[in-house]
Amino acid sequence: MHTIKNLLERSAFGVCSYLGEKMGVASARVRLYFIYLSFVALGSPVIFYLFVAFWLNLKRYIKNKRSLIWE
Repeated sequence: MHTIKNLLERSAFGVCSYLGEKMGVASARVRLYFIYLSFVALGSPVIFYLFVAFWLNLKRYIKNKRSLIWE
């Protein structure tokens, strides 16, 4: 069971961890809220999740490019 959980956490975009760190809440709690909201709101939080994942990847890409330029 733990191997499946570890695999999912590594392959996820890190959105729940990022939001959990910013809000001071455990990432597991944020994941549960996303799951609950997805059932209640018929999947619309998934759009928000994908948008934040795209934004974080773009932010990471820009940060890496800046560090390469300044070296």
